[in-house]
Amino acid sequence: MRRMLARVAFVALSLVALVPAPRAQQPSFTAGTRTVAVYATVTNAEGRLVPDLSREDFAIDDNGKRQELTVFSNDIQPITVVMLLDRSGSMKPNFDLEERAAEAFVRSMGPNDKARIGSFANHIQIDPSDYTSDREALLKILRSDLQEDGPTPLWNAVDMAIDKLLVEEGRRVVLVFTDGVDRPMNFAGHNKSLKDVMKRAEERDVMVYAIGLAGQNGVPGLSGGRDRGGSRGIGPGSIGGLGGRGLGGYSGRQQIDLEGPDEGLPKIAGATGGGYFELKSPATLVSTFAHVADELHHQYALGFTPEKLDGKMHDITVHLSRPNLTARSRKRYLASKVAGTH
Repeated sequence: MRRMLARVAFVALSLVALVPAPRAQQPSFTAGTRTVAVYATVTNAEGRLVPDLSREDFAIDDNGKRQELTVFSNDIQPITVVMLLDRSGSMKPNFDLEERAAEAFVRSMGPNDKARIGSFANHIQIDPSDYTSDREALLKILRSDLQEDGPTPLWNAVDMAIDKLLVEEGRRVVLVFTDGVDRPMNFAGHNKSLKDVMKRAEERDVMVYAIGLAGQNGVPGLSGGRDRGGSRGIGPGSIGGLGGRGLGGYSGRQQIDLEGPDEGLPKIAGATGGGYFELKSPATLVSTFAHVADELHHQYALGFTPEKLDGKMHDITVHLSRPNLTARSRKRYLASKVAGTH
């Protein structure tokens, strides 16, 4: 009898062990709710990620007024991302390294992440035709389908990436890498500006991460990418395959004014809650792409229900209970009059 009871107890314990532990509930920011989603990256004084905070450590203000936090999660949240790669002439010596860096991001994707790969030069292409979690398909694009060198239609590319993300739900991210300033080849007057693209990203809740590469990317005869009259010059870097800031066929005897990456990159990243990383050397490109993936997988999902949907832009401020920590999140949201301000 004792042996029989022992067997029954053993079988019961075995069945309990086979039942999976309940997973933490994923936050839901659906179109049928009025919850405003705020994704926050928290770092300490050394710049290291802090992933173990609780709901009580956060507070959110909407136009300066404290809100009740209705959604909180520190679980890994899936992302939908368009990765945009600069294929300008000045990047050509680093094309292989750029591809390896993008591969590092793809390999760091979670099972529920989805991505498309974009490149910008003579035109803007985004592959495949739909978002995918298939790493091998994405790696194949990086190895064989990226375009050759050309100009730098930076803001046109970010604008197109936002277009491709608008049909997606959840956390929508543009990750853009460039070594240049915006110099598209389109002279028809239809180019998007930083102001245009930032407005769309803020209103439609698209997070922008940007990586800028500094280096020998000046334009001969130009100062800071502007002509002597102070306006943005076309310059040799915007024609054909010379690249965003490429030197083209100019000899080393000519004066070359060096530029940093486009000054709009940290602005749009800061406004939308993403991050900006400016690299002094391409040697750190691979590790930076991997770091961005790590950050995206350690963001806090916060949410609140706005008191007023007035069709205006509202300021958001995220507060932390610990003074030595910093929260990075989007600065504003559109309190749309249409139900579903996600």
